[in-house]
Amino acid sequence: MNRTTQLRKLIDGAAGSRAAGAHDSLSAALVEENGFDAVWASSFAISAVNGLPDISLLTMTDYLSTASKMVASCSIPVLADCDTGFGGVPNVTYLVQRYEAAGIAGVCIEDKTFPKTNSFVDKRQDLLDVGEFARKIEAGKRAQDDPDFVVVARTEALITGAGMEEALHRAHRYADAGADAILVHSIKDSPHEIIEFLNAWSGRAPIVVVPTTYHGWHFGEARAAGVSMVIYANHALRAAVRSMSNVLKEIESSGATNSVENLISPISEVFELTHLDTWLRLDQP
Repeated sequence: MNRTTQLRKLIDGAAGSRAAGAHDSLSAALVEENGFDAVWASSFAISAVNGLPDISLLTMTDYLSTASKMVASCSIPVLADCDTGFGGVPNVTYLVQRYEAAGIAGVCIEDKTFPKTNSFVDKRQDLLDVGEFARKIEAGKRAQDDPDFVVVARTEALITGAGMEEALHRAHRYADAGADAILVHSIKDSPHEIIEFLNAWSGRAPIVVVPTTYHGWHFGEARAAGVSMVIYANHALRAAVRSMSNVLKEIESSGATNSVENLISPISEVFELTHLDTWLRLDQP
């Protein structure tokens, strides 16, 4: 089964699925190794490992290059976070063509204006006109060759304070435009907004959520409420930042590495993740 079909089955399936955010090939491999169903090529995480904030500074080429490397490092599908689509309707057409050609299973674009600011930044967030964004979704669906390639429409109506009625209106409009799933984003500290949305939703398209701030909502509860995919979008990156900082701080202060050896992976684990034995066998006569 190719990876576009895998992702479509995950999105459409009744069992629910879980994706985790990655920022490079190694973190994508770890997502797969730890049992997740799909990789989320996070624009926030990819920006951060380039030393930049998530405010539309990187280009499509930057994000595509990283997501393509993730595809090569794992066998589960990669769903790519493509911010606002890198421009207008022609840009979305081009991104779908290029991402599909690179073996990425699906893309997600959001309905804020360009340049977008990360949803967690305390700054005014502006929504694009609903009809204009729907045209982007329609263009993306027309551009794909593989019928199983997935286009997810993400509405930021709850982030911007536009309200539940606007979030539902936009979700219906994007489903009309052909979106394969709707990602509804909230940064409340409980899932009450998402549950309210789900209770009012007609089920016309699968729902994807990103519970970064409502940490206590268990996957089973989300699935029972009607969520098709849960994305743990940035936890791997945040874990890496904290762990690297702690280890480096300890080495600098202690003057040796013996106190951190039990906190870090052995080199053999990195060899295993990067399939060293497979590569070495290629050189055997």
